[in-house]
Amino acid sequence: MDEARAREILAAAGLRAADATLLALGENAVFGLGDLVVKVGRDPELLPRAERELALAGWLESAGVPAVRAAEPKPLTAEGHPVTVWHRLPEAVRPAEPRDLAPLLRAVHALPEPAGLVLPRRELLGGVERWLRLAGDAIDPADAAFLRERRDSFAPAAAALTPHLTPGPIHGDALPRNVHVGPDGPVLVDLETFSSDLREHDLVVLALSRDRYGLDPAAYDAFTAAYGWDVREWEGCAVLRGARETASCAWVAQHAPSNPKALAEFERRVASLRDGDPEVRWYPF
Repeated sequence: MDEARAREILAAAGLRAADATLLALGENAVFGLGDLVVKVGRDPELLPRAERELALAGWLESAGVPAVRAAEPKPLTAEGHPVTVWHRLPEAVRPAEPRDLAPLLRAVHALPEPAGLVLPRRELLGGVERWLRLAGDAIDPADAAFLRERRDSFAPAAAALTPHLTPGPIHGDALPRNVHVGPDGPVLVDLETFSSDLREHDLVVLALSRDRYGLDPAAYDAFTAAYGWDVREWEGCAVLRGARETASCAWVAQHAPSNPKALAEFERRVASLRDGDPEVRWYPF
């Protein structure tokens, strides 16, 4: 779906396509339309996820958790595509920092399961096989086999973990990029990855960012101080981290056939895992 097709769907949904400004184009085409944001789903099969995202927004609002708010409680559909309408957030007053994420996660982690809404598990390793297949012959078969072996090792180990925190709703992609700091404070955005699983999933993300992606250790310490606990103290941390690293490597692999930088980054990541070095820097590509 390109921008022109997304605008056709927007118009078919009865919205003012000519007045809309494209903000992002990925799995959704995201448009600004006055004081609204409209998301057009790339595929009709995204309708159940759109329905769940809107239901989550209503649930978080009722629980008092600062998050994006839906302007319409149900998706519109146009030519089979889901179209969701949201209230537009005010301009950010500054970039989000890890410490801004901590109180939002504490609020989410204090919530029970939402009534009438079944959240999926956080399947970190579920996409590994598909990503490796998409990589095809662009990657070394030995590297693909290595990642499959890691997946098959970490999956049962993760399922057997004894959590420190009570399992339940999690954001699923707990990074500062999914926080918007407006004049009234930090707000959670991007509800598509909400799951119900070990709360530690949300905390391992930044621990890995500290060690692999160059997050300032002082910023990480500010996050753990604000949250009230450092997941690295938990004996299961290495298992969840290992699963996430495995998935991250496989995710990069799918881009290798068309992107030499992705192939180089994939090979860097696999080599660091083979060497057992937990602090080799990983990079975007």
